[in-house]
Amino acid sequence: MNEIFLGKRKINSFSKPYIIAEIGVNHEGSINLAKKMIYLAKKGGADAAKFQSYKAETLASKNSPAYWDTKKEITKNQFELFKKYDSFSKKDYKELAKYSKRIGIDFISTPFDDEAVDYLNSLVPFFKISSSDITNTPLLRKVSKKKKPIILSTGASSISEIKDALKIINKNGVKDVVLMHCILNYPTRNENANLRMIKGLRKIFPNNLIGYSDHTVPVSNLPSLLTAFILGAVVLEKHFTYNKSLLGNDHYHSMDFKNLIEFKKNLEKIYHLLGKNEKKHPIHSENISRKNARRSIVLRKNINVGEKISKNNIICKRPGTGISPQYWDKVLGHFSKKKMKVDHILQWSDIKKIK
Repeated sequence: MNEIFLGKRKINSFSKPYIIAEIGVNHEGSINLAKKMIYLAKKGGADAAKFQSYKAETLASKNSPAYWDTKKEITKNQFELFKKYDSFSKKDYKELAKYSKRIGIDFISTPFDDEAVDYLNSLVPFFKISSSDITNTPLLRKVSKKKKPIILSTGASSISEIKDALKIINKNGVKDVVLMHCILNYPTRNENANLRMIKGLRKIFPNNLIGYSDHTVPVSNLPSLLTAFILGAVVLEKHFTYNKSLLGNDHYHSMDFKNLIEFKKNLEKIYHLLGKNEKKHPIHSENISRKNARRSIVLRKNINVGEKISKNNIICKRPGTGISPQYWDKVLGHFSKKKMKVDHILQWSDIKKIK
């Protein structure tokens, strides 16, 4: 069974999912607001509060066009957008990591350059690499050389690109990699979410756990995340905000505290419904049912010692405490060892076979 430690939690295919509240840059450059959202993420039941660590100058050229819904986020240039939200320093991230540790939630931040990888290394229990950097060989090498587990988003990626990224990561000594199904649309239309790809990733990459990073517009109990979990995603990530009605950035496709609370309640129910074993077998609570709801071979009339067992003197009735009807053909032709009354539940000790 594939297992991986994310923070203090051991995650495998039968675990409750590890939930990442992706605050990203929804903090609007405010440390106090960032702390408020970390607190709400913790209170809502998330395992990790995640940020994004970058500087606009090392992330995008000044001629990088938008790839998001410009009706929701009116900035039409990547450099300009990233410049709005790259104010946090190493000191700020250290403060947020310290606060997260104090209230008991994992602190994570996606690095977008070498400097961020280095200063985050002592602050995070694992690294998250964005979909946009799955083909960024230098960054993949830099991150994997830190020898920590990696969550790798696969939005807009081909299978060959995922395999190439894994080769780089594995070659540098990291085997604990969670692959995140993701659609690189902001927001993602429901018909484009393609959650069945989760099952496809599980088949193609059996040695990796699979997760899901969601960009659909949230509704009440977050059915996209619940469905992803049912399909096998064990790490679930979604943008998180304190106010979904705010314009700009990622607020419009983020979950809020209320969404997270409702989602967690439904997730708990589904987790118990799914159980912990994919192999079909009778479970302990079915023992009484197996015994009393199944049938046995029962006498349909009185029989004497030495009388031959035939279709005329037996029938299948409940409970299942005698010879099972699955042995019907074997019982036919046997002879009774004793005198027995109608409705007697036949036992193997009651009959014998005469050669």
